Amino acid sequence: MRGVVILVDLRRRFLGAVRLAAVLVPFLVAAFLGALGSSITAATAVLVLVLVVVAFNAVGDRVAGLLAAVSSGLWFDFFLTVPVHRFAISDPDDVEVVVLLVLVGAAVGEIALWGLRQGERAARRRGYLDGVLETADRAAAEGTSAEELARRITDRITGVLEVDHCRFVPGAAPPRAAPVLHRDGTVQRDGVVVDVDREGLPNDTDTCLSAASGRGHVRITAASRVARPSVEQRRVAVLLADQLPAGGSGSGGAHPPALTPAG
Repeated sequence: MRGVVILVDLRRRFLGAVRLAAVLVPFLVAAFLGALGSSITAATAVLVLVLVVVAFNAVGDRVAGLLAAVSSGLWFDFFLTVPVHRFAISDPDDVEVVVLLVLVGAAVGEIALWGLRQGERAARRRGYLDGVLETADRAAAEGTSAEELARRITDRITGVLEVDHCRFVPGAAPPRAAPVLHRDGTVQRDGVVVDVDREGLPNDTDTCLSAASGRGHVRITAASRVARPSVEQRRVAVLLADQLPAGGSGSGGAHPPALTPAG
């Protein structure tokens, strides 16, 4: 999970430089391929330039990939089609090659971006599961007070949901008028389902999440910014709330059972 966050942060930090390189690198590659003359075919040059486009989709974003695709097409025309060193094409077949280079480069880049997004999503899932298991192991450990366990679990819920603060209220049921986060990840307010993906969690009042077996509930505060946790994040928060001990305010209640991975 942390590795994914670091990778995303690095991509954002150097995104401007990556986009600039996406314009310049195809120029250098096409110039080198053009210098090889007849020793390299047009098909080979196209494949090399497509690889350049894929590389910029992998290390940058969609804009960087499109810039690399357009730049590759222009410099392929300039260095590798007749008349050479002019932005003009005399052979209709070369026109098709340039157009296909841009389209194929963009399409392959989209596939590469999709693969990266799937990898990041899988890494986040593993991170959420590891967090639940780690919290459960701590909850089962001896020598930890119920108050300390509640603090650790609510801190974990705060991080998973990316909200301002979470507080455990032991023993009490959520207020009737409060928005409620249900076990399936949906949020309801006054009987109406809240579109969290679009509107975010309510920020004018706390959202309540009930702990298992009537141990109490968690009050989720998202007041300073709009928090839009995914359904997966919300369901992980539910699993974490199930680990809250009875008497979480420090009354020394029993610990919840530990979770263990299936298989």
